[in-house]
Amino acid sequence: MNEPESSPYLHRLRNHCDLLYPDIAPEDVAHRIEEVLQGVKKPRSSGNDLWSSRDAILITYGDSIQRLEESPLQTLHQFLKATVDSDINSVHILPFCPFSSDDGFAVIDYREINPKLGDWNDVEQVSSDYRLMADLVINHVSSESEWFENYQSGRTPGAGFFVEANPDEDLTSVVRPRASSLLREVQTPQGTRYVWCTFSHDQVDLNFRNFEVFIEFLKIIRIYLDHGVEILRLDAIGYLWKKIGTTCIHLPETHEMVRFLRTVLDEYAPGSILITETNVPNQENLTYFGNGNEAHIIYNFSLAPLMLHALLAGTSKYLKAWMMSMPPAPMGCTYLNFTASHDGIGMRPAEGLLSDQEQEEMVRTIEKFGGKLSTRKLGDGTEKVYELNVSLFDALQGTLEGLDRYQVERFICSQTIMMALEGIPAFYIHSLVATPNDTELVEKTGRARSINRHQWDADELEKLLDDPQSPQSRVSSEILRRMRIRSQQPAFDPSAVQFTLHLKTHFFGFWRQSRDRRQSIFAINNVTSRRRSLTLSDLNLIVTDNWFDLLTGERFDDRSQKIALAPYQTLWITNWKSD
Repeated sequence: MNEPESSPYLHRLRNHCDLLYPDIAPEDVAHRIEEVLQGVKKPRSSGNDLWSSRDAILITYGDSIQRLEESPLQTLHQFLKATVDSDINSVHILPFCPFSSDDGFAVIDYREINPKLGDWNDVEQVSSDYRLMADLVINHVSSESEWFENYQSGRTPGAGFFVEANPDEDLTSVVRPRASSLLREVQTPQGTRYVWCTFSHDQVDLNFRNFEVFIEFLKIIRIYLDHGVEILRLDAIGYLWKKIGTTCIHLPETHEMVRFLRTVLDEYAPGSILITETNVPNQENLTYFGNGNEAHIIYNFSLAPLMLHALLAGTSKYLKAWMMSMPPAPMGCTYLNFTASHDGIGMRPAEGLLSDQEQEEMVRTIEKFGGKLSTRKLGDGTEKVYELNVSLFDALQGTLEGLDRYQVERFICSQTIMMALEGIPAFYIHSLVATPNDTELVEKTGRARSINRHQWDADELEKLLDDPQSPQSRVSSEILRRMRIRSQQPAFDPSAVQFTLHLKTHFFGFWRQSRDRRQSIFAINNVTSRRRSLTLSDLNLIVTDNWFDLLTGERFDDRSQKIALAPYQTLWITNWKSD
């Protein structure tokens, strides 16, 4: 590396090493990094223009759609081109490596594609048409991995790669997302050892105090980038660093590691994007922006439970209060907005935002609608609901009062609110195609999360999407229609201005304005099952502009008129439309 001693890059490396690897010379660190990443494939995006209103992400497993005698990744690619087209321009393929458990999140070999899904060529084919996001499962690895087998035999790579602890130490402060025991007993050449397992005994935590672990992950990142991955999702990153006597979550070293990765990627692969997965209370989640020098994107985790509550309870009170308190993302950063994922709807991000009573009412309602619950263990040994496991489509089949006839309308409202908010919208594939609860898969696997991990037969799904009366067709066609409209609006740029509107709680409204101030959009959503009247004078509609609804084309010439919104109807009232 020919970097001058005073280069900003080397200066940042020194700062990272001071906290993470003080016993290694920064110049040696820089040399090892260059050996791994020199000549890496550059992403298509420029470092100064990472996203626009055209960006949206589809989240899917590699085998969520299947057809006989086709690799699932090929089937997925065909589905994307035939159904999604360019209305959603990015795809997050959930872990696609060989694995031993947790539907991919216990990785056996990061360098290979699960042969049941396809191969690297299939991944590259998807990345040639869509911006590709992949999981860097960075906190832990499968107990069946070569690394862990080598650790148990005292060989490298693997020896020194895992976090050991003494079971006699006080570990009650450790924050856990699971109710299983934290430590796993194993036999090594040095005798009995106890390894740290934040999630399960098949997912053994890696020791990032060991610089060689960091280097191994840089090698993995290089493989991903060279095969077309542009967005790296740092799975479970909050738990990465351990210190006995602390909570072992969000430690300063963990944040420094995110900054370290950001520094390296900005140097060698500018245009690549880091997104942190931290399913935690809102204020903790926001810290992963750092000072604009950690994650490019953070998940808007609180949106999902608050959105669900608003539509079940018929009030935007808590959703609006949260939104008013949310800071705009730092320059060069943005939010990833989502309402459903493969993991269900996390309840930790609702802590401090919804009261215990409101959470309990929501939990009981989801159970009535066929949903399941996952729990986590607290320090005192008690358990608390960690997430709601349910298909979002079935979670919205009614309200707190019970089932009704507005399931499709209520569900489309949830997705429309999401796609209009500051940030980038992300649609779980089972939301895009209105997949109901898969209770049969839960019975088969014995895992609550399977309820929202259905595997569609491609031909069956295509028939449903071709039937204009099916929920799958009604939902997907309307979501994609609205996305086509959204993508043309500069006021929906992820970095465009956003303000929450002070309307009655049966509405949830906010104002977006393009960065050049030419376009304003007032997004008004009826979150109830009753018709509601909106007085236009409650909005700041500039008298010299002509205002109309982007979704229906209806024009509003009388600024004092009242408009009746049908149950769960959305208006995108704007003063400008692209040619």
